[in-house]
Amino acid sequence: MKLTCSRDALLNGINIVSKAVSNRTTLPILECILLKTYDDGFKMTGNDLELGIKTALIDADIEQQGSVALEAKLFSDIIRRVDGETVNIFCGNNNAVVLSCGKSEFKIMGQPGDDFPEIPTVEQSFAYTLKQKDLRNMITETIFSIAIDESKPQLTGELIEIKGTSINIVAVDGYRISYKRATVSEAETPVKVIVPGKTLKEISKILSSDEEDVDLYITDKHILFDLQGNIIVSRLIEGDFIKYDQTFTDEFKTRVIIDRIDIISSLERASLVSRDARKVPVKIDIQKDKMIITSQTEMGTAYEEIKIDAVGDNLKIAFNPKYLIDALRAIEDEVISIQFNTALSPCIIKPEDGDIYKYLVLPLRL
Repeated sequence: MKLTCSRDALLNGINIVSKAVSNRTTLPILECILLKTYDDGFKMTGNDLELGIKTALIDADIEQQGSVALEAKLFSDIIRRVDGETVNIFCGNNNAVVLSCGKSEFKIMGQPGDDFPEIPTVEQSFAYTLKQKDLRNMITETIFSIAIDESKPQLTGELIEIKGTSINIVAVDGYRISYKRATVSEAETPVKVIVPGKTLKEISKILSSDEEDVDLYITDKHILFDLQGNIIVSRLIEGDFIKYDQTFTDEFKTRVIIDRIDIISSLERASLVSRDARKVPVKIDIQKDKMIITSQTEMGTAYEEIKIDAVGDNLKIAFNPKYLIDALRAIEDEVISIQFNTALSPCIIKPEDGDIYKYLVLPLRL
């Protein structure tokens, strides 16, 4: 194999596929990036057997066809540090690879390209299409609610539901639920699949923030994301997701309209008297025109008062402040609605109008 390509294009490709390179494996080949040439360029692939990523065709002058697998970290470190606009890559018969750029030259050992595992083939007969920025926002605004405990594997991923022209993404960890909705091209058939959280975290780093599309292809066992020719394939998590929609009720005994930044700041300040804010509840006292937030630990006490518009009953309730702050930070609206029923019932955070996003947080017993 012998080729010449742009260093910037090569580095961009490395950045994309590195997200699927395994760093904990007994198979050394999975720690590699595959380079494979075509008539007018080459593609790179990373594959940890759960997540596989293949770049779109990268322009290059191909003098000799071939393939080789290079140790990802070493390959990446070299290309990041060399000076020069073009990189020359030559692989001999014994998988010894010469990399040259500017006045630098490296000789490193590769592995046979034929030994690199293929990414699963996913039938691409029907695409669900949405904006990359919408998918990225859906992931970043919900992913914090996936479960870490693998005893319930379905909750370590996010539910993706597509029906009609709506796509929903939902994360649940047993203490809270995060839900976000966006628009997708009309579905041929409704689908519900559970995508691993790791997959979605890595995809969110690749998705652009502009108007470019992403196409989703879904089978019984895999989901494929096509980002302008960059292909990401992930296994799906088997099993049934919890019936989350039954927990989002429109009924409430108390509803608060509040400035989002005000409540975030107050919760953060109230948590300052605790060494571990995650383990110490904040108490919330809802009255007609104000919300009082207090916290008490062996280190001291905190008192915060926020102006609100409230309807319904007065209420005293307690929460893990981190769960509230995580949800509130994910929202962009300046003003939000929070609905309550009893001191032992979850609160629901929504837009002032509509329900394009919903966050449910369980309270702590006073």
